[in-house]
Amino acid sequence: QVQLVESGGGLVQAGGSLRLSCAASESIFSINYMGWYRQAPGKQRELVAYITRSGTTNYADSVKGRFTISRDNAKNTVYLQMNSLRPEDTAAYYCNARDYYNIWGQGTQVTVSS
Repeated sequence: QVQLVESGGGLVQAGGSLRLSCAASESIFSINYMGWYRQAPGKQRELVAYITRSGTTNYADSVKGRFTISRDNAKNTVYLQMNSLRPEDTAAYYCNARDYYNIWGQGTQVTVSS
């Protein structure tokens, strides 16, 4: 079963950028859906962005125009480029892969200071 490992989180000032990576333990070429979610303390986990096998993407309204999701099938990695970060983007960010399974990574913390 595929395993996911996120990296790239950290502390950044408002207006800054981070790029999150989600490395899969096996090929992601045939995985139908890969997404990024986030969960802030005391809040429910929410969708940030997803990308399908065909390359279709979708974003939460709160991140449209600031975040970009992409996938590199050759590297078995999905990325989330986050620009113009805001304090309200502070959360633990999780990678998700769905096909006939539903797999989550362990998460990476993003903290945006004002």
